[in-house]
Amino acid sequence: MPKYNIYTKIESNVPTSDLFYDLNVYKTDANNKKHVLLSVTQQPITSGYYTQPHETNETDDDLSVIYIIEMNLYRKHGGKLISVFSSPSKKMYTLGEMVSGQAYSKNKRENVCYFETKTQTKPVNDKGEDNIHHVQITCMPRFFVSLEHPIGDPLDPFTKNNIKSELDTRKAASLLGPEGGYYPDQYYSMLCGPAAFYYCLMMDRYDIYEQLVWELWSHGKAMLGDFLFQPSTKTMKVDDLFAGASQPRVSAIDWITMASLRDSSNNLLRYESVRDKVSAITLWGDIEKWMLNTGAQKIFSNISLYHSSLNDICKLNSLMSNDVHIFSLISAGMLQQGADVPFKDHWIVWGGKLKLVNGGSITNETSLEELVSLRLFSWGEVKDNSLRASLTLGEFLRHTFGGMVFKKIP
Repeated sequence: MPKYNIYTKIESNVPTSDLFYDLNVYKTDANNKKHVLLSVTQQPITSGYYTQPHETNETDDDLSVIYIIEMNLYRKHGGKLISVFSSPSKKMYTLGEMVSGQAYSKNKRENVCYFETKTQTKPVNDKGEDNIHHVQITCMPRFFVSLEHPIGDPLDPFTKNNIKSELDTRKAASLLGPEGGYYPDQYYSMLCGPAAFYYCLMMDRYDIYEQLVWELWSHGKAMLGDFLFQPSTKTMKVDDLFAGASQPRVSAIDWITMASLRDSSNNLLRYESVRDKVSAITLWGDIEKWMLNTGAQKIFSNISLYHSSLNDICKLNSLMSNDVHIFSLISAGMLQQGADVPFKDHWIVWGGKLKLVNGGSITNETSLEELVSLRLFSWGEVKDNSLRASLTLGEFLRHTFGGMVFKKIP
């Protein structure tokens, strides 16, 4: 297995001889196991404010696999190294970006930054009072704001503490597996496609999901593989997140991730409001693009404009395993909470094989009058009984328009 050399860059006005760093490069899998690619401590910064090029551990990962770069920075004071951050700085890059020397941003604010004022204090008067010097620090404005409950409002949903609390709750749920029960949920919006995608990302690589939230919250943009998240100002300054309700109609972290993804994927229509419908529509090409940019591999698709055949479903069943995700385009009319219309209007993720309600397997000879069940993800939940009661195999076929199968996100 190959090894690589990796380096990154910081931004500072402190002499490089006084700066040192810890550098960790890792990923965390679906079992919450950390895979460390590189770990060094208290290394000196080189001229130009670059880290040294460090050799990684061996890896057989494809260059599309995403890793987290974590850095802590130290300032030398009186022969001692003092950490200048309360917590390490994090950024995500693909393995390919890191090994090709692209593991830093052209926008210096997105890199690790540490600056010191050079101004000397002096007496402000002749009365012997303490020296006082005023330092003005510039800060970027917060990007995500609810216009109904803006910054300073007690109901402001996008405070840093609220984002952290939502992420902590969701992480705890993800560690419980599919039964955890707190997943991306479009609620009153039509963002079922992004919700299905983020469910898979959460389950496979929660570290990427969490980092994506913080990068969007901090910078108003982020990269996922080759895909640029850059939502419009109106998407980030949402005007109907509450619409008179006491709680957001889409949670803060779901609006940050799902609305940003949908708006950044649209070529013509902007997605800017919970009430937007046409601009919320997700086509299968979007799902494919998003999954490929996580490093996942597509292995099969029979998505169609037409209703699925029994052979289509048997093929999806044959590919279903713990190592894949199956996205299926359906009419929500086959679900308990869906309106009974025949239109393709909803994305789900299979949580198991389609079966007969008695547990029997489905074959090409199975009667279309047999009742069926399917464990699936939809509307923020993974349930065994999401299908409408007494749904027959024939009805399931009429409400289903094929599926796409991806290997899990590495």
